[in-house]
Amino acid sequence: MPPMRGLLAPQNAFLDTIARRFDGTHSNFVLGNAQVPSAFPAVYCSDGFCDLTGFSRAEVMQRCCACSFLYGPDTSELLRQQLRRALDEQQAFKGELLLYRKSGVPFWCLLDVVPIKNEKDEVALFLVSHKDITSTKSRSGADSTKDVAEGTARSDGTRWRPPWALSPTSPTSARAGRRRRFSRAGGKGFNASRRRSRAVLYHLSGHLQKQRKSKHKLRKGVFGDKPSLPEYKVAAIRKPPLILLHYGAFKAGWDGLILLATLYVAVTVPYSVCVGAGTEEGLPAARGPPSACDLCVEILFMLDILLNFRTTFVSKSGQVVLEPRAIACHYLAGWFPLDLVAALPFDLLAACQVNVYVGAHLLKTVRLLRLLRLLPNLDRYSQYSAVVLALLMVVFALLAHWVACGWFFLGQREVEGSPAALPEIGWLQELARRLETPYYLARRNCSTGGAGNGTGPGANCSGSGGLSGGPSLRSAYITSLYFALSSLTSVGFGNVCANTDAEKIFSICTMLVGALMHAVVFGNVTAIIQRLYARRFLYHSRTRDLRDYIRIHRIPRPLKRRILEYFQSTWAANNGIDTAEV
Repeated sequence: MPPMRGLLAPQNAFLDTIARRFDGTHSNFVLGNAQVPSAFPAVYCSDGFCDLTGFSRAEVMQRCCACSFLYGPDTSELLRQQLRRALDEQQAFKGELLLYRKSGVPFWCLLDVVPIKNEKDEVALFLVSHKDITSTKSRSGADSTKDVAEGTARSDGTRWRPPWALSPTSPTSARAGRRRRFSRAGGKGFNASRRRSRAVLYHLSGHLQKQRKSKHKLRKGVFGDKPSLPEYKVAAIRKPPLILLHYGAFKAGWDGLILLATLYVAVTVPYSVCVGAGTEEGLPAARGPPSACDLCVEILFMLDILLNFRTTFVSKSGQVVLEPRAIACHYLAGWFPLDLVAALPFDLLAACQVNVYVGAHLLKTVRLLRLLRLLPNLDRYSQYSAVVLALLMVVFALLAHWVACGWFFLGQREVEGSPAALPEIGWLQELARRLETPYYLARRNCSTGGAGNGTGPGANCSGSGGLSGGPSLRSAYITSLYFALSSLTSVGFGNVCANTDAEKIFSICTMLVGALMHAVVFGNVTAIIQRLYARRFLYHSRTRDLRDYIRIHRIPRPLKRRILEYFQSTWAANNGIDTAEV
C-alpha cells in the first residue's frame, strides 16, 4: 500500500490549542457555546477551574458558561444581570463577584468574558476566565478581610449552604440575609489583579494570530492596548521551517538514494570481509584506501541521520507530527541506535590516515542492519506487480551473493587450516585440480613469484612452508556463486559439492534457506501471475455461465447473439467492474 500520509486536512484546532497551551495552574477558564441562545452551554472547562471551584468536569459540562451554580446569597444581583445581558448581547464583560465553591466557601473572583468570533465574524464561543483575588482583597485593607470572613455567616447566625447541598426540607426563607458588597476595593489591587487575570487571554491571542511581533509590541499588548482576539475557524496546518514531510517528493527521492546505498553496502561488505580480505602474490594484502563510493555511502548515511531528526511521522492517532522536539524523541526511541551503528565512518577514518583496528573491516558488517530499515518501505510497493517481482529477484540474488561469499570464505579456511601439507579434500582443491592450478609449497621468497608460476590474484602464501598457487579470485568467486544458485534453486548437478564436514554443514543450512526462499519467491510469482490473469479468468467464467444459461433455457439464436454482443460490449466498457459494489 502507499505510504500513510496522515491527517493534514484543514481543521479547527482552537479547543485543542487552548487545552494544550493554557490548561495549567493559572488557567481557570470555561468555554461556552455562543450559538445556543439563552443556554450558552459549557463545551470545555480547564483543570484549574475544577481545582478552583471543587466541581468535576462532568458536573460543569453542558451547564451555562455564566457559572450560575457558583452564585450564593452575597453574590451581587446587579452583576448577575449585567453578566447575563452581556452574554445575550454577545459583548465582553469584566467584573468582581463573590462566588462560592462546591463546599460553600466564598471567594472573590475577577470574572472576564470575551467573545470569540469565527471566520464569518460571528461569535462562536465565550471565553470565561476566573481569577481568585481573595488574597488581593485581603491585602487591600483590614475591612475587606473582615468582610470576607463575615461573608460565610447568615443573618440568623447559621452558615450558608449552597443549593446543591440543601435538603428538600431545608427552609429557603433564610436567603434574605445580609448581602455585602466589596466593589470599593483599592484601585491599586484592582488593576494588578485585572492584569494578571487577562494574561491568559493575551497570551492566547498572541499564539493563535501567529503574527510576528516584537518584544515591545508584545509587552504593549499585555499591559496596554487590547490585542486582537483569536478567531474560531478552520485553518490549514502550517509546516514549521526546516521540516521535511515524510511523503514529500524530496523524501521519496532521498529514500531511493538511501536504498541504492544500502544495496551497495549489502553487496560490497560481505565481499570485502569474505573474499576481498585474501592475500595477493603470496603475502598478506595490505588494506588499500577506501574507494570514492565507500566514502560517499558513509556521508549519505550520516546525512540521513540528520534528516531523520527533521522528518515528520504519523502518530498512532493518524496525526502528522510536525513538532521538532516530538520528532527527535520519536527517532531517538526508534531507528536512531541502528542508524548510528551502521554509520560508523571506518572508511573516512582510513582516508584521513587515522589508525584503525586491523579487524575494523569486520565491524562493517553491522551496516547490514540497515536492511531492516527497508522492510517497512517494501510494503508501499506491494500494489505494483512488476516492482514486487523485481524486488523478489533482487532479494534472491542478494542472498545468493551472501551464500557465495560464505562458501568462498569456508573454502579458504579449509585450505589454510588443513593439517596436511598439500590437502586435496576441500572444494577449492578440487577446483584447482580441474583448472590445473594446484596449490604447492612456497619458499620464504615466494613474493617474487608471479603469474608464470601459477600464482593468481587469489594465491595464498605465508612464508616458508606455506601454500601458494590455486585458482584465481575471479574463478573461485564465480564457482562459489554457481554453487549458491544451484543450491538455493535446488537444481544442483553435484559438480561443485561439499567434501569436508564444515562444507557439508554449510550446504545443509543453504538448502534449508533455499527451500524457504524457493517457496517465498516462486509463491509470490505465482500470485502475481494469477493477479495479472484475474480479469481474463473472470471474463471467461462469466461467458461460460452465460452460454450455459442460454443452453438450459433454449433461448433462440437471434436473442442469443444479441445477449452475447451486449455482454461483450458492456465488459469492454467497464472491464467487468461493478460500480454498485465499488
